[in-house]
Amino acid sequence: MVSRVIPVDPFDLVLFGATGDLARRKILPSLFHRFQIGQIDAQSRIIGTSRSQLDRAGFQDLVASAIREFGQAGETGEDDIAAFVQLLDYVPVDAKGDAGWSALKSLLRPDVVRAFYLSVGPGLFPAIASRLSSCEIATADSRVVLEKPFGHDLASAQALNSALRAHFQESQIYRIDHYLGKETVQNLMALRFANSLFEPLWNSTHVDHVQITVAEKIGVEGRGEYYDRSGAMRDMVQNHLMQLLCLTAMEPPSRFTPNAVRDEKVKVIEALEPVSLDNIARGQYRASPGGTKQDSYLDHAGNPTSTTESFVAMKVEVANWRWAGTPFYLRTGKCLRARESEIAVYFRDPPHNIFAGATGVHGNVLVIRLQPDEGITLRTTIKDPGPGGMRLTSANLDMTFADSLPEAGRPQDAYERLIMDVIRGNQTLFMRGDEVEAAWAWADPIIASWEQSGDLAPQAYDPGSSGPDDSLLLMHRDHRRWRGIGT
Repeated sequence: MVSRVIPVDPFDLVLFGATGDLARRKILPSLFHRFQIGQIDAQSRIIGTSRSQLDRAGFQDLVASAIREFGQAGETGEDDIAAFVQLLDYVPVDAKGDAGWSALKSLLRPDVVRAFYLSVGPGLFPAIASRLSSCEIATADSRVVLEKPFGHDLASAQALNSALRAHFQESQIYRIDHYLGKETVQNLMALRFANSLFEPLWNSTHVDHVQITVAEKIGVEGRGEYYDRSGAMRDMVQNHLMQLLCLTAMEPPSRFTPNAVRDEKVKVIEALEPVSLDNIARGQYRASPGGTKQDSYLDHAGNPTSTTESFVAMKVEVANWRWAGTPFYLRTGKCLRARESEIAVYFRDPPHNIFAGATGVHGNVLVIRLQPDEGITLRTTIKDPGPGGMRLTSANLDMTFADSLPEAGRPQDAYERLIMDVIRGNQTLFMRGDEVEAAWAWADPIIASWEQSGDLAPQAYDPGSSGPDDSLLLMHRDHRRWRGIGT
């Protein structure tokens, strides 16, 4: 069965920051691939804007080069690229001034969906929103897409929300988190709510604990200045890991609609217990003796006295009837042994072992893998084949998407799916304003607690390891062990 492509209606997409790194690496190649398979037709237009003084031909050349460099291997035929760049136009715009806005307005059509993608720093969000409104470029039907970081703390997130809501309704605002566009993340909802097998067991009675890991093999080189102001807590935990936690722990929504899903996610965040310093491990990768200078976070960040964490692990409790007594362990870090993102649900051991003398009777583990190989596995206990009595061993029921669903073709990049959802007007996979604020309200006291503790220095860990020792101790004292990373 080949997955059916449903074309979207013609649209005008204005891409602010069109010459930037994210636009070149992700947004523009994603739009090209949607055009290539016929989901975007030749009546749609993509209008790039930035401070760069390019003309239309110059922007077309830039985009063609970006597709050749960052597009999917084997899917960047020159004929397709030549056809795609005909959709493109460009106008230089001063985000904080008057230049370019009239020219931009003149390019937009009155009878199609208008979407404005702000691939710029959050400091420009209010200025651009104000200009789109005062210049009468945005209509009541327009959509505005915002990249993270959405604020640095609760106060800044509230200020951004207030500035946006002065010009747009909440139904027009799409706060993007690319993790929510991953196939496996959405399959988590299908697994839970479209099957009767798991949902009756999805509670503290049957689940011992949950591990959520987002590990990166690369360091922060190339973005060290930004990262040093943010750290792993703000850059990853408050948004990406929070979203994975919400989808894992949420109650079944009454229906699969944007607000019903997001209502349940907000309830999870509001049910999170405060996290004490005893339940947090912070780390920073450092050059080991004999290693190269480039191995150290301090060099990548350009700050020899930095106390910013490149690794965070924590034990989180959800204070509601479903999850009371079942801890969620969150872990994320840079420069680790492997690139690995997954949600692992550990079910409790059987209450009684009927196989006298047999070892290896353990609870099942359901693993939802986000990267690098998307799929779902379930660890089960079976008899070890062969004679010699009842010997037990573990075996996985494996659904790696590339193997079990080869007819589905190349998996979509998260940005491909999310951008098409913007055009369709589907906000299910985007964060609502109150959701963002609730996440910051939970994260801010955690950050403040270690800033006020007087011991800011994170624990050093070796590049290419699984993180600092404190992370292992966090699990060991609960008589548990981390899965992965790279093992």
